[in-house]
Amino acid sequence: MKRKDTGKGPRQFVKGRPASAGPTRSAAEAQAKVSAARRVAFEILLLVEAGKGHSDELLHGVRTEELSPEDRNLATALVMGVLRWEIALDARVNVHLQRPDQRLPEPVALALRMGAFQLLHMDRIPAHAALSESVELCRAAGHPHATGMVNAILRKVAASQKPKERIFESVAAFAERLGHPRWMVERWVATYGRDRAIKICEADQTEPVAGGVFAPLDNGDQGAGKLPQMDDGSRLVAEIAAAAAPAVSDRPLRVWDCCAAPGGKTLMLALRTKGEVLASDVSARRVEQMKGRLRRHSYAEGVKTLVTDAVALPASEGEFDLILCDVPCSGTGTLARNPEIRFRLKEEELGRQAARQKEILGAALKRLAPGGRLVYSTCSLEPEENEVVVAMVGEGFRKVPVEEFVGRIGGLREGLSLTGAIVDGALRTLPGVDGCDGFFAVVVERV
Repeated sequence: MKRKDTGKGPRQFVKGRPASAGPTRSAAEAQAKVSAARRVAFEILLLVEAGKGHSDELLHGVRTEELSPEDRNLATALVMGVLRWEIALDARVNVHLQRPDQRLPEPVALALRMGAFQLLHMDRIPAHAALSESVELCRAAGHPHATGMVNAILRKVAASQKPKERIFESVAAFAERLGHPRWMVERWVATYGRDRAIKICEADQTEPVAGGVFAPLDNGDQGAGKLPQMDDGSRLVAEIAAAAAPAVSDRPLRVWDCCAAPGGKTLMLALRTKGEVLASDVSARRVEQMKGRLRRHSYAEGVKTLVTDAVALPASEGEFDLILCDVPCSGTGTLARNPEIRFRLKEEELGRQAARQKEILGAALKRLAPGGRLVYSTCSLEPEENEVVVAMVGEGFRKVPVEEFVGRIGGLREGLSLTGAIVDGALRTLPGVDGCDGFFAVVVERV
């Protein structure tokens, strides 16, 4: 196990298989006994653990192309479920290990996680299938000596009772139960209170669904005139930015999306503002992908794309009436969609993120035309990346209360009020509280 920040997980050395135990199946024979969905899920999880790919990209890659729709759904459920519940799964497995203080080979630990997840969270999976195929995955991965231990532990997990609800849980206890690093949850309790922190954690453990904030889209095949497919939180930020566009009478509105990839917000800005839109990003690869996405929508034909760091935009691009500054961030508001963030992110990285965000915001403010407006946004729940960053906005600018623009947004779910998500003039959505991912947005105007 490599998750040192959690302090949990199966960490036991396994003994070699004695020669007297007789012959055993080969790795190839074991692999043949594993369903395609579990085999692909196992491979993807190993890559994610090794830092060789993101779950979403891998689940839409070559490994899943040849799977049937049913197997693709099962592989996705296994990958995302194991990542969401890994801390809690390791805790359940840990109690059955003889030496929980030592390290298991990663394939063995992963076989245990996958088996435990199916036994504890997938009621439609027969226990014998979850158990036997986890054993064969361990064997196929080159660890036949550990198969007996995997079999024995998973049988104990299957036979054990689910934890009973406690009258009161410590922060450490509910962080573990809901599969989150303790340090992260302690921050949320301090910032948002215990009840909201629990709701955030619970939302992170569920599959995101469309239509939380906005009425469900009837987008057909995502044709040229249709709204872009995007999560509700991203759309909310883009809609606020478009609604904040200042009136310009003598020329087209000039718009800059300064950290634009993958392009969903750019599409919303092009559709809503009808202005001259520049979409830039520091990654050439992501800009190429964004270009392909923009080409599928006729209203984005005039969007100009540029590969550049937001802090180094060429002076020739001039000033802009509207700037969307949706900066790279920790992403802690999107753990339901990106569960591995909870393992990769370290608390000490938040300061580094904030320094970069201040640099981007400062450069963007310098490109704002008189009377122009800028929307600073993140998908982070952490104050260092939000309130602390926008506190740098100084003389020559004023913060415009975001509630001035929320009323102009169309497509919101009937009866929905975002009043509770507006704090001190800024938008702050929380998973499990506001029906979408966690986002922060503030509007700044050059005076």
